[in-house]
Amino acid sequence: MPQRRRRRVRGGRGGYTGGSIRRFLEPVLLLLLHEGPSHGYELVSTLEPFSLDDVASGPVYRTLRELETSGLVRSEWDTESSAGPARRIYRLTKAGHRYLVDCVEELRDTSSVLHRFISAYDRHMKEGTGEYH
Repeated sequence: MPQRRRRRVRGGRGGYTGGSIRRFLEPVLLLLLHEGPSHGYELVSTLEPFSLDDVASGPVYRTLRELETSGLVRSEWDTESSAGPARRIYRLTKAGHRYLVDCVEELRDTSSVLHRFISAYDRHMKEGTGEYH
């Protein structure tokens, strides 16, 4: 997957950094857990295809705890599958699956809006009209 480019645009209030979708980590973690139970370290190491490879482990574990508190995932200690220390294994709950379906629907709507915006911009630029063209 190509690297996202983040550019800070000068002018305006604070500038536009682009490229980030608020709270995108939640649906990504739910999707990964929909594929099967996993421990936190494994989840952190599989974020790259979603352009979240720069996310540290702290926010991932914090989000997993929030998802568990909300009843969207559950966890238990796995003391048997590794030679090392016990690790917490996370699983998606039925409520988590329903929430994931809702997230996907919302992301589809967002994708549609973004596609319309980019298409409108491309048409405008192709016409060669407008201020600062």
